[in-house]
Amino acid sequence: MLGIEEIWIIVWFSIIIFAALIEMNTMDLTSIWFSVGALIAFVLAIVGSNPIIQVIVFFIVSFALILSVRPIVKNYLKTNVIGTNSDRLIGKVAICTKEIKVGERGEVKIDGKYWMAITPGDEDIYVDERVEVLAIEGVKLIVNKII
Repeated sequence: MLGIEEIWIIVWFSIIIFAALIEMNTMDLTSIWFSVGALIAFVLAIVGSNPIIQVIVFFIVSFALILSVRPIVKNYLKTNVIGTNSDRLIGKVAICTKEIKVGERGEVKIDGKYWMAITPGDEDIYVDERVEVLAIEGVKLIVNKII
């Protein structure tokens, strides 16, 4: 029969593995910090520390790393972002130049340039109607009719 010390060692080891697997699937840089916190608690369990101390240390280390290290690492790993000025179009008004049917592509003109556009709405947008740019997805604008 396992003693309480061995059970806590198994619990922390399981959390290390489980959190690491979640991180591998999400790549969100959140779960990995729980793995690190569980690793510290795992070491405390091996040396025979009180389980309450283990739990407290687990939460303190995990949340401290999430709040302090995660933003730095996330910023450092942001490598595939290509800066363009097209983000400035979001929120602006464009004019429809080719009809945009629901589920199909059309065209809008904004700042003197023509863009392919689609709408997430449930009604078609006709030529010369005003639209608001909601987002940019690749080379097309996501627009919604201004009512």
